[in-house]
Parts: sequence; C-alpha cells; structure tokens
Amino acid sequence: MAKTMMKWQIDHFRQKVREKIDPQIEEQELLVRQFETTETNKAVKNLSKKMGADKILNRFRKLEAEYKELQSVAKTFFQTKATKDQKEDLSSKFSDESKSSYYRSSDDKITLSDCEEQLRRWATNLTKRYIESRPEGKRLAQLRQIKQTALDQVMEAQVPRELIEALDNTFKNSIGISWNEKIPQLENKK
Repeated sequence: MAKTMMKWQIDHFRQKVREKIDPQIEEQELLVRQFETTETNKAVKNLSKKMGADKILNRFRKLEAEYKELQSVAKTFFQTKATKDQKEDLSSKFSDESKSSYYRSSDDKITLSDCEEQLRRWATNLTKRYIESRPEGKRLAQLRQIKQTALDQVMEAQVPRELIEALDNTFKNSIGISWNEKIPQLENKK
C-alpha cells in the first residue's frame, strides 16, 4: 500500500515548483513589459492618427500652451500691478509660493491628459492582444501553464516518488531543466 504525502511534503514540492519556474516567468514578464511599452507607444500614435484624434490632441496642446502662457502673463500682471496693501490680499494662485497656477476645479473638464490617457488605455488593450500572438507572449503563457501543471501534479499526487518522476518529466520536456539538481563535485585536496 502506497503511503500518502503529508502536508509538509506537498508544501515542499509546491515551493520547489515555484523556485524552479518563477524566475523564468519573471524574466519573460520583464521582456513582455518592455515590448508592451514600446508597442503601446506605437499603437497610441497609430490609433490616434487612424481615429483622427491626433488633430484634437494637437489643438489641445496648442491651446494648453497658450493657456499656460496666459496664466503666466496674468500672474505677472497681478503681481506687478498690486499695491503693497493689495499684495497682502493677493490670491494664492497669483503668488510665487503657489506650486501650480493651474487648478482643476471640476472633474467634468476634459483635458489633454484625459484624451491621451483614454487613447493609451485603448492602445494598451490592442497591444496586449498583439503580444499574446508574438513569441514573447506565447512563451510567457506556456511558462505559466507549465507552472500550473506542475502545481496540479503536486496536489494530485499520492506518492512522492511518482510525483518526482512526473515533475522531472514535465520540467525536462517543457523547459529543459531537471527536477533533481545534480550535486556539484568538489575537488579533493591532498
């Protein structure tokens, strides 16, 4: 009769699965994120052009630049024209201590950054679908599946020896690493 595994044995196997595959998953995720950032930036530009949003964004940029310049002119005007008595009563928006001269007073105002953020969301979704079809995305999905398969084998196993064989086969056939690591040979000093 085969002895069933104890909880600590199952925990050990689960931890070892994570130690073996998580570094490869993390490395692939970094590669995918880097690729995703590059592709999202391209997609934002292309999507903006395709939709015609680039004209609106360029107009927004021009108007916001003019608006900021006008704010600066207004700030300078009120600072220089204010008498000593008036300076004490000068709004914080016009004082030098103010960190920003642009205040968003209500959430219903649409800004350039709102438009750019919306385009970025759409482009990110398009990019994620695109990356899933690329080798980087496919490899990440495969690594995650291998990890899940190995964890499932741990939870479904009855005997440690059978589990070790199953995990060794899974890792060797899928990612080319052995479950059992070889102990390095030390040199004998005479």
